[in-house]
Amino acid sequence: MAPKGKAKAEATMVKGRRITGDERSTLAKDLTRRYESGESIRSLASSTGRSYGFVHRILSESGTTLRGRGGATRGKKR
Repeated sequence: MAPKGKAKAEATMVKGRRITGDERSTLAKDLTRRYESGESIRSLASSTGRSYGFVHRILSESGTTLRGRGGATRGKKR
């Protein structure tokens, strides 16, 4: 069963509808908490029905430190 706040935030997400004021602040807190606990931006976007860019912008606006992209990195040439 989903946490009470999460269900409410997701229930109000309608694609293309503007999220402003207290609702935006509440959503930002929820997304920040979930992102900092390890969820990816893509999974947050999928679960809320919003775009990757929207979630990224909300996290950035709220001052969340975003993780690096990860994956393989190139080492120094020897």
